[in-house]
Amino acid sequence: MLKMEPVHVIRHKYYNEKLSIRRIAKEMDVDRKTVRKYLRRSEPGRDVCVARARPTMAVVGPQIEAVLGEWAGRLEGKHRLTSTRLYRHLHETGVQVGERTVRRYLEEKRRRAAEVYIPLVHRPGDEAQVDFFEVLVDIAGFRRKVWKFLMRLMYSGRDFVRLYERCDQVSFLDGHVRAFEYWEGVPCRGVYDNLSSAVKRRVGLNKRELTDRFLAISSHYIFEPCFARPGEGHDKGGVEGRGKTIRLQHLTPILAGKSLGELSERTMGELERQWAGKVLKDGRRCVDLFQEDRARLRSLPPVPFEARAPHSASVSNSSTVTVTGAVYSVPEQWARLDVMAYVGPDDIRFVCRGETVVRERSLSGHKQIRYRDYLGALSRKPQAVRQVAPELVGELGEPYGPLWALLVQTHGERQGARHLGGYSGCNPGAWRRASDGGIGRSAGRRPVQSVGVAAVYSGGGRAGGGKGAGRVAKYSHRSGPRIGL
Repeated sequence: MLKMEPVHVIRHKYYNEKLSIRRIAKEMDVDRKTVRKYLRRSEPGRDVCVARARPTMAVVGPQIEAVLGEWAGRLEGKHRLTSTRLYRHLHETGVQVGERTVRRYLEEKRRRAAEVYIPLVHRPGDEAQVDFFEVLVDIAGFRRKVWKFLMRLMYSGRDFVRLYERCDQVSFLDGHVRAFEYWEGVPCRGVYDNLSSAVKRRVGLNKRELTDRFLAISSHYIFEPCFARPGEGHDKGGVEGRGKTIRLQHLTPILAGKSLGELSERTMGELERQWAGKVLKDGRRCVDLFQEDRARLRSLPPVPFEARAPHSASVSNSSTVTVTGAVYSVPEQWARLDVMAYVGPDDIRFVCRGETVVRERSLSGHKQIRYRDYLGALSRKPQAVRQVAPELVGELGEPYGPLWALLVQTHGERQGARHLGGYSGCNPGAWRRASDGGIGRSAGRRPVQSVGVAAVYSGGGRAGGGKGAGRVAKYSHRSGPRIGL
């Protein structure tokens, strides 16, 4: 089919210049049938041809359908039927048909069976789509796989993003709480995949049994959970496409930082700046659309939902507790008691008899032991102090590192561990105040300013030492260590 310009030249040469069709065809290098065609019509166009009869297709079609019906139960996943395989089977069974005919038949069959997508209308405050996406980040110099929680308001196109260590129910619920607080409102509906954090199991074709915790958060914020069809991610194509765009535009190259919280805030800042300046093709600003969204969002309840998952556990003889496959130490006075563990996305809060401690959440199979929890027991077990001294003084910080080094240098590890343990027996609370620099105040006979280990053990820090230089604490089980000054 010619474009408009050569069509105009053909008609001009014939009607104005009075040239013959033969000459026009020779000068324009086109067929004479083409010249006659555009003398009849004034603009380019295709002639609608009458469909030809296909007698072979009428005969072969039922045979192809019979083969497809026979093989229906044996075609699954990547074992899909190709036109080449079907043609070979028909040829082996004696059916006279061309491979192109088989290919065209399958193409038409697939075209008719293909799903027709419906353009949807998103209304203010009505719908938010939610999903998790796998991304890579560098934390403290190590590359890790983490999960990006994304909730998107479909009317205004405003996103909320948070990076999590795990793709579990606690992170899933925490993302909801943070998103609703960020938007200062709750959309009427949430659209999800059939993820295990929300769906316990599917009943029949369209019914789902939801998890208790997801039912609790939907009841707390009063929103309607809606779910895409299994394997049909395009049912919530808005968040699916947006998740890929955020990874390519804002998380590439791979982000590096000290923590996931820092990277999450950095990503949200970039997204907000881009969203605030966005103008749709019809001239509407996304900021103005969010005001319409905001007016129709449900109000937040007075108290936010507690996303932490409660777990009851028992403390072992070694004052450790196992939660979600990881082992944590707790204060030694909790040994052999029952505790409640409230598991969050980043940490775990342990509660026992009115006391609360918080531990950073560890991966399953890992141990997180803090020897500050065993100060009282360590004061009675000097050999245990010797084994864990590097870890213990590392937790306590200055000046206990130099103190332990001086004790080892002066007395050796065995006796040094006894002196270090004896000091904890005198006043275990002083160990926990290590960051305040209170060695002299809690152990000496008279107040001594915290001027470092050398000052405490060398006669008040006189230059070059003195009469008491190099002396260390004498230990008494009754009065505790006495530091010679």
